[in-house]
Amino acid sequence: MSSRSRKLLAAALVAVSTLVAGCGALDEEAEAASGRSSVLRVGLPTGVTSFANADIVVAQQKGFLADYGVAVDIENLRSGVSVVQAVEEGELDVGAASIEPVINAVAGGSDLVIIGAYSDRLAVAAVTPREILTPADLRGRPLGVQEVGAFREVMTRLVLQQAGLTRNDVQYVPVEAQSYLAALVDGRIQSAILQTEQAVAAAHAYGNLHVLSNLFDIVPNYHYGTFFVKRSWLEENRERAERLMTAITKTHRFMYDNKAETVPIVADATGFDDLIISEAYDILLRDRQVFPLNTGLDPDRIQNTIDTMDQLGILENGAPPLDRLLDTGPATAAIKQLGERAGSRR
Repeated sequence: MSSRSRKLLAAALVAVSTLVAGCGALDEEAEAASGRSSVLRVGLPTGVTSFANADIVVAQQKGFLADYGVAVDIENLRSGVSVVQAVEEGELDVGAASIEPVINAVAGGSDLVIIGAYSDRLAVAAVTPREILTPADLRGRPLGVQEVGAFREVMTRLVLQQAGLTRNDVQYVPVEAQSYLAALVDGRIQSAILQTEQAVAAAHAYGNLHVLSNLFDIVPNYHYGTFFVKRSWLEENRERAERLMTAITKTHRFMYDNKAETVPIVADATGFDDLIISEAYDILLRDRQVFPLNTGLDPDRIQNTIDTMDQLGILENGAPPLDRLLDTGPATAAIKQLGERAGSRR
């Protein structure tokens, strides 16, 4: 090749590179103008990630999200109520939260819709000083909650209900999710709803604390955690939602089959050491099987949860119909691609 030919080829390559870069910039500008991004903004309902919603972190760390062309930016918020508000306002694309604030938002006219589940069984316990032997002993005591209507407050009502008590029989003390254990230890509160790993850590570190009630035992047919989006967002991003739920479902199956690889990822995400997370793993995945292997959207379980909310007086605007609350399409598409786990309970 002559010197002149090499110069012409180099110039052509530069031009092509510039054109490609320009197209990329235009694509990014188009995405920005349309309100869409290649990265999904996902909100979690606790200031520090819990084991129950660490599936998306495992999916990210093990490359399952990337396998399906999904990238996420994970943001930790103070409660499920906060996550619902952020999704409604367009600050997040996908929310992860317990089901109660989602149900109330939809009942109130929001266009939110549930597309999947991170944990469809309850994974929390009421932890108290050992002197409190029964739920009846909570009368008049200061109890830690995030905010009224948020998950931990709802779970507190279920514990109180075992003794015929209501929120008017106790004192609510607002506590950030990551501060419950400290508040119990220093005596600011006398009961807290803790994630399983928090309850395990409390039992190891403080001999004066114990599990008063496991919520799974109180309401075994109660739905816990959801992934949800705005219905208007889903109409424009259904294929992306399907890929996300496929990656999450694959992650759940991986977690059940690979304790040794799951534990260190969850330990890093939650801030607990491997021994605590290993013990919590056995409770959540071996004993209670809280992560769904298939869609995790059992209509009977969800309807039972709505009925329970109604009984507790926390269903703010009546019961929303399930077809307004749920869009099972993304989760069903995931199972169609991955195959159903035969014999699985869900």
